[in-house]
Amino acid sequence: MNKILEVEDLHVSFSTYGGTVQAVRGVNFYLNKGETLAIVGESGCGKSVTSQAILKLLPNNNVKQLSGSIRFKGTDILKYSEKQMRKIRGAEISMIFQDPMTGLNPTLSIGNQLLEAVQEHQNLSREAAKKTVIDMLHMVGIPSPHERLKQYPHQFSGGMRQRIMIAMALICNPEIIIADEPTTALDVTIQAQIFELFKKIQRETGVSIILITHDLGVVAQVADRIAVMYAGKIVETGTREEIFYHPEHPYTKGLLNSVPRLDMEEERTDSDSRYAAGFICAASRLPVYGEMPDGNGSMQPCGTFSREKISFPSGLLLAAGRTGKICVFNYGCTPVDEIENRHLRRPDTARGTNGSGLPAMRKRKGGNV
Repeated sequence: MNKILEVEDLHVSFSTYGGTVQAVRGVNFYLNKGETLAIVGESGCGKSVTSQAILKLLPNNNVKQLSGSIRFKGTDILKYSEKQMRKIRGAEISMIFQDPMTGLNPTLSIGNQLLEAVQEHQNLSREAAKKTVIDMLHMVGIPSPHERLKQYPHQFSGGMRQRIMIAMALICNPEIIIADEPTTALDVTIQAQIFELFKKIQRETGVSIILITHDLGVVAQVADRIAVMYAGKIVETGTREEIFYHPEHPYTKGLLNSVPRLDMEEERTDSDSRYAAGFICAASRLPVYGEMPDGNGSMQPCGTFSREKISFPSGLLLAAGRTGKICVFNYGCTPVDEIENRHLRRPDTARGTNGSGLPAMRKRKGGNV
């Protein structure tokens, strides 16, 4: 199959008040034409940052490092200027964001928002653009599209808003769609409808899809290949059958065994139950958020699987995997004493991270931190 997108050695880090957050640490993957690639992993592992880096949508004010290579049809778009990227976004690579209510402008009608995308990228008259919008709304299952053009986002249900977001992503016939948890806020019946729509659109248009999610049930239905992401790295890749039936990385096994099952108590063994907890135990010993362990014994790996620690200059903790050796942690990051982390070590400071890599806030007596 022809590779339409290749990401190599992608690094993204952010500057924060406590030091540098290494959100993405050397990610490598590729996407074939007409394929659905699912990137899965827990919240905060770097999935959304990776997708936003592809379209260069990251905030400029605190991005400390954005390096590597993102080749779209053989051209490294990471080197593109903002003006060049505006021609790529929407026209050749589109993105569907997590929350359709925040992705749509509440002050503009649906028709105006869709027309804007068409008129930005296609040389069409207003009447021709309007016909294109109506045809696309009909394609994604919006009833009476002529009448709905004048309505606003709050007049649609959550499922309908998500369909509109899909229409907006597809309206300029892109070659790649990045769907960042497109069904997070929807109930299971609407989720099923949305993913059936994805399959239908892919059959009719041949579009390639990068699906970002933590829902393994969804992945099992729609993905051709799966990339498992943990702590800013892709630790295992494979086909759907390889990942679900023959996982090789301990984190992949933990992720699969964390999914509740009705027959869990009957079939799951003591060894199986440790898979899900192993990496949680390890991750809870991270000294400071955004910072990898120093490799000198401050963090012990999960005991569920034997691993081999070898003496590289950067100190790599490795586990056997489908492609040979897979890096679990890269210990070549900034040492603890070079980061201004004194404030992070105060007992009253939150240490968690949310999906954006910024510190999560927690409740205290008397108000928020």
